[in-house]
Amino acid sequence: MATTKDYRLGEFTFPRGWFMIADAQELNTHKPLAVRFFGKDFALYRGRATGKIVLLDAYCPHMKTHLAAPNTTSYVVIDGGGSNVEGDSIRCPYHAWRFGADGKCDDIPYHDGPIPAAACVKSWTVVESLGGIFVWYDPEGGDPQWAHPSLPQWDDSAWVRGHWDHLGELRQHPQEVVDNIVDYGHLGPIHGSTVDRYENEFRGHMATQRQCGGHRTLTSADGGSAVLHTDTTYHGPGVLISMLTGMFETVLMITHTPIDDGLIKVWHTLIVKSPFNNTQVTSADLVAARQYQESSRLAFCQDFEVWTNKAPCLSGLFIPSDGPFMKARMWYRQFFNPRAQQQEYLDQCEGVYVPKGAIAYSQPA
Repeated sequence: MATTKDYRLGEFTFPRGWFMIADAQELNTHKPLAVRFFGKDFALYRGRATGKIVLLDAYCPHMKTHLAAPNTTSYVVIDGGGSNVEGDSIRCPYHAWRFGADGKCDDIPYHDGPIPAAACVKSWTVVESLGGIFVWYDPEGGDPQWAHPSLPQWDDSAWVRGHWDHLGELRQHPQEVVDNIVDYGHLGPIHGSTVDRYENEFRGHMATQRQCGGHRTLTSADGGSAVLHTDTTYHGPGVLISMLTGMFETVLMITHTPIDDGLIKVWHTLIVKSPFNNTQVTSADLVAARQYQESSRLAFCQDFEVWTNKAPCLSGLFIPSDGPFMKARMWYRQFFNPRAQQQEYLDQCEGVYVPKGAIAYSQPA
């Protein structure tokens, strides 16, 4: 298992950006969820009072009890109806210290004096969007540099909302996944694509791939277009959003988040415009969209299977026809280094690139 240091990415072990940490469906009850990302343990829960999503560092500062680990025997949990979430706060199941959504202890039931200032845990910036829970992670502790993931299609009655496919853990550094955004050469062998036009562009926190051509599973000459057009962008290091037109008009999302250095968790979903051109989604739309999402999931699993069984590509034998791998890796480094150095990396990669032998997407067909 290769690490950030092995890839020589920069100062920080984990990159700066927005990352998915849970499917919102996992928080349908008020039981807290124990999650681990960025080499840290967290307590994630939905408040009872307002439905607010709260993410706290996991361990109570009193005696290091995990605030969200499954517990069925503490009377804090039993008396709470099976949960230690109280209002928008959470009580430690060991000694019942209560922590607010801001991470500060606001109640110690057997203590009458002032609460120690050190009785607090870190509270993280989280949002619920697109059926997922996203956290802003920054090793420097700064505020978000760009907006959290969102899409106007999510609230459009003519679009079918997808469910999040939990693809599980991948024992690879995320560098191996991000490389895919420029991997022109794999589209035919892995996905059965016949690429007519292709280009990559790097601007700020976004890395984009545009391409069109045939595809064995995501296009159809019957009832749709035989040509698949994709406009795919990494919005930071962990959230990929792709606009597709082919069989259906679709938005694809793939998210991956570091659990530990060299281990990631991956999710996939689709949002599909009514296949039957309805302004309100029908049951027939839903069936067609679910089938298309499964086709998309299987297409992505073609990549996932290769990643599962490959050695780390620390120094690839890249050729000009592969795609701009080194530009993508330079773009990726901005997130592993201080914000003050960001422009240094962008100066070395920003622009539009076309692999040798390919036709630029922007060039008229």
